[in-house]
Amino acid sequence: MNKLQEYNKKQLKKDLPEIRPGYTVRVHQKIKEGDKQRIQIFEGLVIARKHGTGINSTITVRKISLNVGVERIFPIHAPFIEKIEVVKKGKVRRAKLYYIREKSAKASRLKEIKKNKAPQKPESKKVEEKPKKEKAKEK
Repeated sequence: MNKLQEYNKKQLKKDLPEIRPGYTVRVHQKIKEGDKQRIQIFEGLVIARKHGTGINSTITVRKISLNVGVERIFPIHAPFIEKIEVVKKGKVRRAKLYYIREKSAKASRLKEIKKNKAPQKPESKKVEEKPKKEKAKEK
C-alpha cells in the first residue's frame, strides 16, 4: 500500500450508519464563521449515493424549504461532517431517485420500511373432526 492509500484509509469514518437512497437522513455539519464554530443540521431525502464506499463517496440529500426544492451533495467522510443520523427508511426500487424532483410533495411520499420484529410462530388452529353421515343403502 502506498502512502496516499494509507492516509485515505485513516481518514475513513467508522461510525457511519447504513445510508441508502430512500432514507431520510439528518446531516450534522460544522460551519465556521470567523473564529466561531457551530453545527448546522440539514434533514432530507437521500436521492443518490455515488462513488462507492471509499474516501470519495458522496450522498445527495434533497429537502423542500419554503416550497423550493434544495439539494446538497455531502462527502460522507469529510471532516466537517459531524455525524449522519437515519431518521426514516423508505422503500424504493431505484438506485437514483432523480424522478422525485418532478413530483409534488404528496406524490413523492415513499412507503416506510417497518422494523422487523422477532418472527412469531403462527398458532395452529385445532380443527374438530365432525362425524361423517353415513348413507344407509336400502335394498
